[in-house]
Amino acid sequence: MTLSLWFLFFLAVQVIHFLGTWKLYESAGRKRWEAAIPVYNAIVLMKIIGRPTWWTILLFIPIINLIMFPVIWVETIRSFGKKSNLDTLLVIATFGLYIAYLNYTQPLNYIADRNANTEHKAADTVSSLLFAIIVATIVHTYFIQPYTIPTSSLEKSLLVGDFLFVSKMNYGARVPMTTVALPMVHDTIPMTKRKSYLNWPQLPYLRLPGIQNIDRTDIVVFNWPADTVYKFRDHSGQRVDKPIDKKSNYVKRCVGIPGDSLSIKDGLVYINGKELILPERAKPQFSYNVVLDGKTPIDFEYLFKDMDITDGAGFLNQQTRDTLFMSALTAAGAERLKNVPGITSVNRIISKGTEDGIFPHINKWNRDNFGPIYIPQKGKTVALNLETLPFYKTIITDYEKNTLQVNGNQILINGKVATTYTFDQNYYWMMGDNRHNSEDSRYWGYVPENHIVGKPIFIWLSWDTNGKGLNKIRWNRVFTTVSGEGQPQSYFKFFLIALAAFFVGEYFWKKRKAKKEIV
Repeated sequence: MTLSLWFLFFLAVQVIHFLGTWKLYESAGRKRWEAAIPVYNAIVLMKIIGRPTWWTILLFIPIINLIMFPVIWVETIRSFGKKSNLDTLLVIATFGLYIAYLNYTQPLNYIADRNANTEHKAADTVSSLLFAIIVATIVHTYFIQPYTIPTSSLEKSLLVGDFLFVSKMNYGARVPMTTVALPMVHDTIPMTKRKSYLNWPQLPYLRLPGIQNIDRTDIVVFNWPADTVYKFRDHSGQRVDKPIDKKSNYVKRCVGIPGDSLSIKDGLVYINGKELILPERAKPQFSYNVVLDGKTPIDFEYLFKDMDITDGAGFLNQQTRDTLFMSALTAAGAERLKNVPGITSVNRIISKGTEDGIFPHINKWNRDNFGPIYIPQKGKTVALNLETLPFYKTIITDYEKNTLQVNGNQILINGKVATTYTFDQNYYWMMGDNRHNSEDSRYWGYVPENHIVGKPIFIWLSWDTNGKGLNKIRWNRVFTTVSGEGQPQSYFKFFLIALAAFFVGEYFWKKRKAKKEIV
């Protein structure tokens, strides 16, 4: 929905509210017109039902308002003496329209001194649960979101089994575009294969101010632009596209920001003609062929464990038995292998020629030799012709919602001939450190700004499925920061010390308080 459509929808809701509640306002000693003024009518309603004014804010926060509306409906009818279970069921089942029925057909007896506290344990439990869900949803949506690393594309920096906290504040929290969805779940209802949201209505993209911009080499969580709903299909088997904020969450390293010229040469990223220098914690990995002499025995299990190679360790060529293929090896690891007795050479595999599936799908480049390409920047204009169109076609049609036609050598956008194109938003180039085991921008292109979710800042747990007992937890990664200078250090021991100090302090404080009460 566009902003104008949302404005009309908002006005329609206000008209319905006024027509359905004006008598209730008058019965509560308020003026009829107070039910008609947007926002102000909600503030007045909070006073009528004996709830704090700040609840009004919750009515305008997407997802949160889905929880708040039923609460307000129930509180409203109870303020006029309708406390039965049937009344409660009717007002929720009719999406609040039962209030309009009461407004016109029933005598309205306003209870000014109504006790707003619940009278039953079950109701009190439900109220507490709803409040907890509201608080958790606000934190999850606008501040911090938990996230799990499922793949090895950022191996060495982030491991499979890392549990992260992702900050929404660093780049600015994105207001949910999908307005009807279950709180605190992504695209699927837990333990089912059913989607957790409705595609309509959708809010326009809006992002709150952040505390920093996305920088080169930042690790970023974003919605995968190429994602489509392959789990949820109708009976015809047709594909249905997901809303932006319900596309799968990906985590990669940003290697190109808006305005950059990016190229890849022999697997190394170059920005504006200069090699991109990665931070110390980043450890790019490539595929290698390790040639053996075929005579010297090598304990690879011990070697890999000592080198901390846990994913894509490698396998012997079944035909020659003298070549070990390593799919995820750092440059330092390759140098170490060169000094192992029985290994004659270690050669990095570099793709040559062209490779299928490489963006922009013109059969020109491969994963290790790519570009140069321009990373689109908001407000910048590029020349548009049949050669440049493949780079920007998805941006024009899918990301910025224009119509595109090509008639011979002529390009038409929204029915008009176009020789240039000006971008409506910023775009980024995301890649995994595990270069040969990462599905990233090299395959599906640019990441739009409106797909950005947040910045991983903290690893609170790291789980190794191959470990046993207590070794399933990677203790050296628990309570470590994702970014920063030098190698990551665990702050878990400091957390334990602080926790112990808290409990000890609480014990002595209670003991001291008890002594004072006896005296």
